[in-house]
Amino acid sequence: MDAVLLEELANRAMNVRRDVVSMIGVARSGYVASSLSAADVLVWLYGAVLSIRPEEPLWEGRDRFVFDKASASPALYAVLAERGFFGRDALWGYRRMGSTLQAFADSRRTPGVDASCGSLGMGPGVSFGLAAALRDMEPAARVFCFVGENELSEGAVWEVVTDENARRLGNLTLIVDRNGLRVSGAGESPDPLEGRFKAFSWAVARADGHDMRALDAALASLPSDRARVLIAATTGGKGIPSLERNPSANFLLDRQTTDDLLKELEGGGR
Repeated sequence: MDAVLLEELANRAMNVRRDVVSMIGVARSGYVASSLSAADVLVWLYGAVLSIRPEEPLWEGRDRFVFDKASASPALYAVLAERGFFGRDALWGYRRMGSTLQAFADSRRTPGVDASCGSLGMGPGVSFGLAAALRDMEPAARVFCFVGENELSEGAVWEVVTDENARRLGNLTLIVDRNGLRVSGAGESPDPLEGRFKAFSWAVARADGHDMRALDAALASLPSDRARVLIAATTGGKGIPSLERNPSANFLLDRQTTDDLLKELEGGGR
């Protein structure tokens, strides 16, 4: 990844973080820390990895992206708006009645969303089906699935991981946002995640989820003859020091709190 692109993506990531805080502040609902942990990975994917055409969202040759981490939906929406799938003004309708941007991304309502996921852990199964259906295309379309800590607690994820047919799909990549945030609270999961995937013959790589050059190198290191997993180590609330220190804190984003977080973001940097 060259320096010019890296700087451009870093600027985009800052813009996305501003929009995430602002849109959750307007809605007074949403998960700030979870969205900020995912921002860099999503900006990198949409800016340097995925083959897409924002002006033609349903282009048949595009890579498919399945977003299974509903708690980070504001980050996905901010990235889609930044890439031109829809106007930025749509962000301020997040979670409002009739809005195209709801708590769960909906492929029927939101341009740029390839699949709708409801219950936690649905994404890998949907991605398995898409990858199997698209692998005979010339060239084969790739499928990327984004999951978080809570999704990994669902059995549906591991049904896919253990499936012999799924592991043979070289066009399937699972990206894990490993931020240590779970429903039960913050903290690293005790299970050896990398070993669990390797036990079922998935190719695995790790990277700092806030270092786009490292993400690029990790993805490039993975073989293309079987299903792959990229584990991105991230920090909840990345970019806002008070949230980084206490990412599991739940509080209402009133106008004053939103302004305070935006000031912190501008002063705290990346």
